[in-house]
Amino acid sequence: MSRLAENLRLTRPAARLPHTSRFSLKFLHAATLLLALLCALPATPLHANEIQVSSTRVWPAPDYTRVTIESPQAIRHTLFTLDNPQRLVLDLEGVALNTALNELAGKINATDPYVKGVRAGRFKPGVVRLVFDLKTQVKPEAFTLAPIAGYGHRLVLDVYPLTPPDPLLAFLNRREAGGNEPPAAPTAAEPAAAPPSAVTPATPPVALKPEATLPSKPAARPPRPGNERLIIVAIDPGHGGEDPGAIGRAGTQEKHITLSISQKLKERIDAEPNMRAVLTRTGDYFIPLHMRVEKARRAKADLFISVHADAFIKPSANGSSVFALSERGATSVAARWLAKRENDADLIGGVNIGVKDPHLRQTLLDLSQTATINDSLKVGKSVLQQMGGVNRLHKNHVEQAGFAVLKAPDIPSILIETAFISNPDEERKLRDPEHQNRLADAIVNGIKAYFAKNPPLAPAQVANSP
Repeated sequence: MSRLAENLRLTRPAARLPHTSRFSLKFLHAATLLLALLCALPATPLHANEIQVSSTRVWPAPDYTRVTIESPQAIRHTLFTLDNPQRLVLDLEGVALNTALNELAGKINATDPYVKGVRAGRFKPGVVRLVFDLKTQVKPEAFTLAPIAGYGHRLVLDVYPLTPPDPLLAFLNRREAGGNEPPAAPTAAEPAAAPPSAVTPATPPVALKPEATLPSKPAARPPRPGNERLIIVAIDPGHGGEDPGAIGRAGTQEKHITLSISQKLKERIDAEPNMRAVLTRTGDYFIPLHMRVEKARRAKADLFISVHADAFIKPSANGSSVFALSERGATSVAARWLAKRENDADLIGGVNIGVKDPHLRQTLLDLSQTATINDSLKVGKSVLQQMGGVNRLHKNHVEQAGFAVLKAPDIPSILIETAFISNPDEERKLRDPEHQNRLADAIVNGIKAYFAKNPPLAPAQVANSP
């Protein structure tokens, strides 16, 4: 019996574990089950809630450099500058350091006048830092844009020089250095496709065929007498940069067509002995509407011409049109619709509404000066008559509406819709360099006819391309 009792005593600890031991086994079993469940779940990123930047774009220009960061959500940011060396720091909160941000460095062009390069990295948890190495001291602005026209949320960084470039002063400095004439106008080359750094949500521009040497190419201008009155024409290629303008069925973007025609028009005006032209933009970048007007005023322009390529919901719409500013509303429903579409360019191209234009209030007050509008109607009629020999006219009279870009109080201003880019036949014509040359010839002939009857009375002026 003693041996049986001993055997029972040896097996008793297994049957009667202490309370704490039984609890530990239960806890271990539960933990094992929980671990198995976690392993069965799909893997989740560590920063699943971070904002994924979808694209970045860089638009270098003589006036400023723009960097655009697009994302599905608005990005909170902090902007500041550092000295020795000059740097610009943009901190992005709650953003993932993904491929789109890493590719930004490769989009800085060596010819950029203000930005030398950019570096992206994780500054601290929850913050991605972009450091822009600068070529000079700058005045930066950063602001956000709500989704519009195929774009998502956009964070825009504009890098301005401390002193804006002054084309008039540059020309005077060259004269003092011994040059009496501005440099020859650039060859009217075909409009290039968007630069590699620029990715728009619209269909990419279709390459245009190379321009051949044409008989209508203007001859070199003869020397201008020193005291002859110089007529300055400001030419405004519509849209640009973030704002492609209207897009034809073949993918042609309005901003490229307007720049090409404007370059050809400048070449012809510069070939006249008593005329010179300035362009509000010389490449594929965005200029706010009020700044286009201001650049014309700074150049002391005698005339402002904004070049566009119309679009309408019906592809059958066709013909060329000329518009002037209206004090009393649009002269037609179509003119009102077109003015609203063109005025929306600021929303699409991206304007910092937090910065107030110091000249805007006075400009709006001066719109009651009907003399300027009357002159605009005269030059518009002269240009429209000449364009009728190149293309069908949509309306045989100058229409009027509240175009923001025509609101210079002291400069006759017209907006030319060269044709309907939304019409397949006219889109093909607009892409043709020969047709662009004919349009430019017609416009300059209309300008010359106007000034022959209405010579400018202001003091002599000088100007140069920006």
